[in-house]
Amino acid sequence: MDTYREPWAQGRSPEQLAAAVMFRCYDEGVPPPSILVFSGRGVQAKWLLDGTLPRQALPRWNACQRYLIDRLAGLGADPAAKDASRVLRLVNTVNSKSGEVCRVIHVERGPDGEPIRYNFEYLAEALLPVARWDIEADRKARADRRQFKLLPGGQTGNLRSLNGRQLAWDRLEDLRTLAALRGGVAEGERMQHLFWRLNFLLLSGATHSGQMYHEAAALARELDPRWNYRSGELMTLYAKAKAHEAGEKVEFGGKQLSPLYTPKNDTLISLFHITDDEQRKLRTLISRDMATERRRDRDRKRDEARRRAAGAVDRATYEANSASRQKPWEAFGMSRASWYRAGKPMPACETGSSPITAAKVDRKA
Repeated sequence: MDTYREPWAQGRSPEQLAAAVMFRCYDEGVPPPSILVFSGRGVQAKWLLDGTLPRQALPRWNACQRYLIDRLAGLGADPAAKDASRVLRLVNTVNSKSGEVCRVIHVERGPDGEPIRYNFEYLAEALLPVARWDIEADRKARADRRQFKLLPGGQTGNLRSLNGRQLAWDRLEDLRTLAALRGGVAEGERMQHLFWRLNFLLLSGATHSGQMYHEAAALARELDPRWNYRSGELMTLYAKAKAHEAGEKVEFGGKQLSPLYTPKNDTLISLFHITDDEQRKLRTLISRDMATERRRDRDRKRDEARRRAAGAVDRATYEANSASRQKPWEAFGMSRASWYRAGKPMPACETGSSPITAAKVDRKA
């Protein structure tokens, strides 16, 4: 929080700023931060979590950040400091702009005497207007209500379009999966992996140009902790990221596209020499033939599920109960042809005369 920009904070000590932050949190119904750090000019409020979060939790984490910034805006909360890759000033370092030492000014302790740590689900439920499970239930209900319709003329107007950010993130994950399948990235291919991973990370919106080189360093360590990559090779990507954030577009093939790279799957498959076996383990980096294969498999499973719901049995069960396997004519001591001519009677479940015997008696009578 940039308290130094706020008129009310002028002349107040760091401890007084901490008291103001805690009062505002209680007043707004916000769980108290675990630690407050005086950065030399402003205040860092930190809510410690009791564990790490998966990547899938990033959207909800961002939502919590936006909520906190909105609630604490009167204290100078910086709306630009809400990204997950934000790097904060370290305690016991000197702020060169003010000459002040960065230090802890408040600790909210739990029953064990340690700084309180929050379960993310609890924290999100306390901050956000709708809990995750309510959102999931609502999504499921809407999905159940949604009907798939084919419009006349081959139109598919109500088909959901693929989200560009999600596609970029999935491609990033596919490149990670590809590296894992191959047991790592060979020397000579690391820069190619770094370049495309960073490109897709920028396209996904999970980071921005201001944090690009920090993310590049993290991705490089992910590829090989000992690798000293050349950041100069990313200058073109940096320029494209700036243009992308400015809303610029480039025209290609009659389409308006982002300045960042948006290659076709075939291009990436060729570039990374992805085999068919590897494609079967990836989500998006697949050829058209592989996509067709997956679609047919998906359609087959859907049709099979629909037949099961209608009462149809699988082929193994059908054949196991077929007359050829059961051979009911043997119970009557007759041939298969005679059994068919007799109307395909089945053996009685209880002791008594067989249907064939009963039929003969009726005819004699």
